[in-house]
Amino acid sequence: MEYNSPMRYTYLILLALLVSCKAEKAIFNGKNLKGWTPKIHHHEYGDNYANTYRVKDGVIQVRYDGYDSFNERYGHLFYKKPYENFHLSLEYKFTGIWRTDAPSYTHLNSGVMFHSQDPRTILKEQDWPISVEMQFLAEEKPGVPRPTGNMCSPGTDVVYQGEKDPRHCIDSNSPTIKPGEWVKAELIVYGDSLIRHIINGQVVLEYTKPTMGGGVVNGADPKIFIPGTPLKSGYIGLQSEGQEIDFRNIKIKKL
Repeated sequence: MEYNSPMRYTYLILLALLVSCKAEKAIFNGKNLKGWTPKIHHHEYGDNYANTYRVKDGVIQVRYDGYDSFNERYGHLFYKKPYENFHLSLEYKFTGIWRTDAPSYTHLNSGVMFHSQDPRTILKEQDWPISVEMQFLAEEKPGVPRPTGNMCSPGTDVVYQGEKDPRHCIDSNSPTIKPGEWVKAELIVYGDSLIRHIINGQVVLEYTKPTMGGGVVNGADPKIFIPGTPLKSGYIGLQSEGQEIDFRNIKIKKL
C-alpha cells in the first residue's frame, strides 16, 4: 500500500474509530458504593442520610427504613466522573415501599440523571440537579398506560420532533411495565446532538439539544444556572425521591 494512498487514509480513519470506541466498562462493582457519592436535598454533598443508598447482593438499593419523615429529601447518587458521548446500560426494579409522605407523583417513579452539573456545585437547599432525566415509571392501575423511559428536564429544555418542547416531561412509546419486574434501560448520548432512550432493547424516545432553562429546579447557584447554555456533557446520577428501587449491572461505553 502506498504511503499516501486513499486506501491507507481510510484504513487509518477506521483504526482511529475503533480505538476511540472504548470497551464497555462496569461503573458499579457490585460490592459497595466505591466511585459513587450521594447528594440529598437538605444535606451536604457526601452525606448518605439514613443510609438511603446501600449495596446488597450485587444491587444498589434505595431504602427509607431509616427515615422519620421524607421532608422533600430528593436524592441522587452520582458517579465520580462526567461523560459526553456514551452508551449507558443498567437494570432497575421497583420494589418495597413508597413513602406516603412523599409527593404523589413519586409513586413508582424514579430515574437516572445525565448531563448533570457537577454534584459538588449543587447547593445544600437545591432540590434537583440541573440535568436531563431518563424517567422510570411502573404501572399504578391495571389497564391504564404509564410508559417508562420518558424524558424529564429539571432546569433544562430539549428539542423534540424539531421544536423546543415546553413540557417538563415527554412520554416515551414504551409499554407499561408492572412493578417488581427487572427492566433494562439504555441511554445513547452524543453530546447535545442526539439522545436516544431504549427500554428492553427497543428505542422508545429520541430528542436533541438539551440546554439549561425551563423551571422545576429551585435553589440553584445563579452562577451555575445560565439559561441557554448547551448541555454537552455531565455527571450520571441514580435518583431517590420517595420510592424504593433497585439498580444493578450499571455499565458504560464511551462513544
